[in-house]
Amino acid sequence: MKIISYNVNGIRAAISKGFIEWLQQANPDVICLQEIKATKDQIPVEEFEKAGYPYHYWFSAQKKGYSGVAVLSKIKPNNVVFGTGIDYMDFEGRNLRLDFDDYSVMSLYLPSGTNIARLDHKFMFMREFQEYITELRKEIPNLIIGGDYNICHEAIDIHDPVRNKTVSGFLPEERAWIDLFMKNGFTDSFRHFNKDPHHYTWWSYRAGARGNNKGWRIDYILVSNLIENKLQRALILPDAKHSDHCPVMIEIE
Repeated sequence: MKIISYNVNGIRAAISKGFIEWLQQANPDVICLQEIKATKDQIPVEEFEKAGYPYHYWFSAQKKGYSGVAVLSKIKPNNVVFGTGIDYMDFEGRNLRLDFDDYSVMSLYLPSGTNIARLDHKFMFMREFQEYITELRKEIPNLIIGGDYNICHEAIDIHDPVRNKTVSGFLPEERAWIDLFMKNGFTDSFRHFNKDPHHYTWWSYRAGARGNNKGWRIDYILVSNLIENKLQRALILPDAKHSDHCPVMIEIE
């Protein structure tokens, strides 16, 4: 089973850059999307069906052109859950889960902390999302969470850890949260296989950051420790350029 997670930074913009053709070539069984920035009626869903994804679920933010997540699947899910039941999370369309026979796959778009107000919002989200997942795992232990976490875990995950230590996305409190989140039962699938530096998933559009590989690794597929031994490989796919992010992928038994 091949699973991809990809912050597309606007699904309609990504489609105009060849996203659907890329999707057919990449050929995942399931793909989690973040930051779709559209409602279902604005998306050519029939094109995804033609591409081999008859099961597609869209959870948009109530604010137009903002946030939103989706999951596309070749496999029919047993159950689909839109949101967490926590109103401010669901208002922004940040979480969508599909349950299959062996695994549950979740698309997550964790907020960024672009200013003081949003940083406070991000910390509240992080705290309550951890509580939500702790309870959910009692019911669904084989959980795979693909998404844009908007946090670099370690210094190895950012091109300039010294100058970015006071920037949201690499604050000590954020890093401590994702570290504890993983220690509470999740494996960072990419680091499970690859301990090398200079692997990133997001680059600023400014100053040729992507061409110079001055990036941040903020997109992850975290896998429940209970199924870590089922992981076969995990990759970052930097050649996909439909967004300021790139996709991350796992293959699991």
